[in-house]
Amino acid sequence: MRTGASVTAVRTVTRRGVLGLRLRAQQLGRDTGSLDDTAVLDIGVQDTGPDGARWALALRGVESPPEAELATVWTIRGAPHVYRRTDLPGVAAATAPFSDADAGKRIFDASRPLKAAGIPNLAALDTVAGAMRSIVTGPMVKGEMSSRLTAVLDEPYMRSCVPCDATHTYEQPFRLAALRAGLELVPGTSPPVLRPIPGFAPASAVPVRLDVVRAYLRLLGPATPKLVADYLDATVKDVQARRPGDAVEVDVDGERRWLLEEDLDRLGDPPRGTLLLAPFDLHLQARDRSLLVPDPVRAKDLWRTLGRPGGVLVDGEVVGTWRARKSGASVAVEVGLWDGAADRRGITEQAERLAAFRGLSLKGVHFPE
Repeated sequence: MRTGASVTAVRTVTRRGVLGLRLRAQQLGRDTGSLDDTAVLDIGVQDTGPDGARWALALRGVESPPEAELATVWTIRGAPHVYRRTDLPGVAAATAPFSDADAGKRIFDASRPLKAAGIPNLAALDTVAGAMRSIVTGPMVKGEMSSRLTAVLDEPYMRSCVPCDATHTYEQPFRLAALRAGLELVPGTSPPVLRPIPGFAPASAVPVRLDVVRAYLRLLGPATPKLVADYLDATVKDVQARRPGDAVEVDVDGERRWLLEEDLDRLGDPPRGTLLLAPFDLHLQARDRSLLVPDPVRAKDLWRTLGRPGGVLVDGEVVGTWRARKSGASVAVEVGLWDGAADRRGITEQAERLAAFRGLSLKGVHFPE
């Protein structure tokens, strides 16, 4: 808390008020929208799984975005995220490590051999990016680029990979250097295909709208520095140093957190409605999982280490999980409800919406007891 001659009372915020703020900030359930006014694109929309970024945008009122206006790049936590193409220079600046120590945290075990060799982490990312930039002059499959990269990098950049039975670059420096190198992912490719971003050059400064600390507070606040740092894989110290000047402290269940002052008016009960959130939807990416799902058994069911399901959202509460199983030209949706009184009709309507989004017919919705 700031000190001074007077102490301002800290506002107490309820759990339901936090849920309502996040749903409104993220525009979940919005009828229509555009890429320009879709707030989650400021922090990036994770594109993992068959119902990734495009489904997340559809749930926020952007049903058929112009593909040429979007770009997919590896950024936060090394995961693929979708952004407005025009924002990429600012995104590169915003998602870059805050410091050399922060870079070391983000590349995990890759930092140890670099430190032993006397190579700073940020310098290492620049070295990998420079090599990638010279190698990828057109669309190239990740495996081929990795092989070529291994041939030109020195031993501190390499690791012995047991699953591959080969030696190649560490994964996180590989991913985090790609945007520094001006490379994007070709949408829908598996294995990933990378290609140069036309006319790309990182911005010299971070646009306020794309500041990742500020965006987390706006979309997933109120938050502690540790919650923000965990989301970014950043150091708490670096996040604390980047606290927005207009952030205020509030009390959430006895814990002091930050919230942007302009967002105080968004606090309030969540809007009503039923949605099927994809496993990596931003709303489910908040690091205070116990606030979203207080029951630890239910939380374990939702945030599984492997094979994570989606979340069923009813009137602001996650009430169960769902999975879609494709068979030919149809898809069946299996829903596991924690509360038998949940809105089954609304869930079925959303399953029909999901099937139509995928260009399939709905085979059925199953509610195992």
